[in-house]
Amino acid sequence: MRSKLLILTVTLAVSAMSAFADTAPCIVNIVNFVRKTEPRIDAITDDILYKTTESELASMLQNGLNGTFLLQYDALIDPKYQELMRSLPANFEVGAWWEITQPHVEAAGMTWRGRYPWDWHANVGFATGYTPQEREKLVDAYMKKFKDVFGKYPASVGSWFIDAHTLKYLADKYHIVASCNCRDQVGTDGYTMWGGYWQGAYYPSKNNAYIPAQTKNAQINVPVFRMLGSDPLYQYECGVGGVVQGVSTLEPVYEAGGGSDSWVDWYLRVVTQDPAMGYTYFQAGQENSFTWDRIRPGFEMQMPKIAALSQIGILKVETLEESGKNFSKRYKQTPPTATSAMSDYTPRNSKTLWFNSRYYRTNLFWERGAFRFRDIQVFNEDNKSPYLTTPGTSTECRYFALPLVDGCLWSKTEYMAGLRILERDGKGEYNEINCIGQNINPSGNTTIVTINATGGSQYVISLKEKTITVTSAAGKAYCLELTTAQGAATPFTAIAPGRISANRDGFAYSTTLSGGTFTDLRTTPGKICRITPAGKSITLHLAQK
Repeated sequence: MRSKLLILTVTLAVSAMSAFADTAPCIVNIVNFVRKTEPRIDAITDDILYKTTESELASMLQNGLNGTFLLQYDALIDPKYQELMRSLPANFEVGAWWEITQPHVEAAGMTWRGRYPWDWHANVGFATGYTPQEREKLVDAYMKKFKDVFGKYPASVGSWFIDAHTLKYLADKYHIVASCNCRDQVGTDGYTMWGGYWQGAYYPSKNNAYIPAQTKNAQINVPVFRMLGSDPLYQYECGVGGVVQGVSTLEPVYEAGGGSDSWVDWYLRVVTQDPAMGYTYFQAGQENSFTWDRIRPGFEMQMPKIAALSQIGILKVETLEESGKNFSKRYKQTPPTATSAMSDYTPRNSKTLWFNSRYYRTNLFWERGAFRFRDIQVFNEDNKSPYLTTPGTSTECRYFALPLVDGCLWSKTEYMAGLRILERDGKGEYNEINCIGQNINPSGNTTIVTINATGGSQYVISLKEKTITVTSAAGKAYCLELTTAQGAATPFTAIAPGRISANRDGFAYSTTLSGGTFTDLRTTPGKICRITPAGKSITLHLAQK
C-alpha cells in the first residue's frame, strides 16, 4: 500500500511541480455527516453509528487531516456526540446537517408526522415538507440548542437539498458562511436534483436554492458546494433510460468508485492535473449510516492519499467553513469554472469537460472518435422552486434546471441524445465528424476547446460566461444537430430561425442564436433541430436575463 501511494504521489508531484502554479487550485472538504438513528436497517444500532463517526475521526487524525462534521439534531442532543465533538482539534469544524428528526420537530413546538424518529421521505425528513414559518421555527430550535452545547452558532449547514427560504433565513439571522447539497442525481432515495452547477460552489437564487442567481440582488450570499465527488465521465449517465441512477462517486462505501484503489488514483489524478479553470473541488468523507465495517477499506485507503497530496501542495484541505469564507472573499457572484477528465479507467477511452457559469452549464464528451455536447442546462433566477412558499407533499423531491440538451433523460441505452457536429460531404450529405484529437485551453474566464477531425477538419468551441461559439477553423461546411432517443419527452414549444423556445414545468424560457439559423426537425422521430451557420461560426446565447 505504501509503495503504491508513494508511486502515485511522486508521479503527481513530478508532473505538477512545474505546472500546478499555473493551473486551477484543487480544494477538498472532508465532510462526515452524522445521524444518531438509522431506521432503514434494523441491525444498525445507535452504538454502531457512533463508533463509525469515532473511527472516521481517528483515521483523519492518524493522517494529519482536518475536516467538518455535520450533526443532525438527534446527534446534536446526544451527550456522546457532544463530548466527541468537543474533543476535536481547533482546526476541525462542527456544523449542522439539515435532515429533520422527531426531537427536532418537537423542540420547535410542532407535531412529528414521520414513520420513525428519522424519516427519509422528503415531505417529513427535509425542510421542504414544512411551511416557511415552520422552517424558521426549526432553524431557531436547532441554533438555540447548538449554541447551548458549543457556545456559538454553526458556520456551515449541509443537506441533500435545502430550500431557498431556509437558506436565506440561516444567512440573514445566523450568518452562516457555507452550505452544501447533493450531487446531481435522478431518483436516488426518491431525490432528483438535475441540471445544476456541476462542481464547486455557486450563489443560489432567492427563488430556488438549487440554481445559481444571475444578479447580486437575487442571490443568497452563501456559497453552496456540490457534494460527493461525482465521477466526471460516467456518473451522469448511470442508469440512463431508467428512473433511478446508480452511483459512481468518491464515497468510500462504493467498491467500484471511492472504494477502489485504482479508481481513486485515477480520480485524484484527473481532478488535480487535467485542464481546469478557476478551481476544482471535491468532497471526501462519508455519512455514518453506511457503518464502519463497510466504509473502512475505502476510507482508510483514501485518507493517506489525500494527506500525501496535501503535504506537497497539490491538494488544499479545508473545512467547509474555510472554503465558504475563501469563496466569498474571491467571488462576489458565481464564477465560471471548468473541470475535465482527459483519461479513462475503462476501455471506452472517453474524455469529458464540464463548464459552469451562473448562466448555464455544459458537458462536452468524447468516446471512440465520436463527440457530442452531452448536456446544456440554462439557469434563470426567476424560476421559482415549487417548495419556495409551499410545503412539498410528495415523499420524493424534484429540483431541475432548464434543459437545452439532456444526454441522460432524453437518452435510452440504444441511443444517446446530444448536440453533434455534422460535416457536409461532396454529395451535400451531412455526416457526424470523426475526432482524432482534442485540446482544452482554459484562459481567464473562457475555455477554448479545439477538436481535430479526419480530413483536415478543425473545430474550435469557445465557452464563455454567457455564450457557446462553434467555429469551423478549416472552413469546412458543417452544422450542429440535436437528436434524442425516439419517444423522449422534450420541453421544446417552438423552433424559429433565430430562437428555440421551451417550457419546463410551466416556466417558459428560450435560447437565441447569432451567425446561423435553427431548423425544426421534429417531424422526424428522434430529431429536434439543426443549427446551420451563415459563415464559419455560430453562437448560442444562453443568458436568460
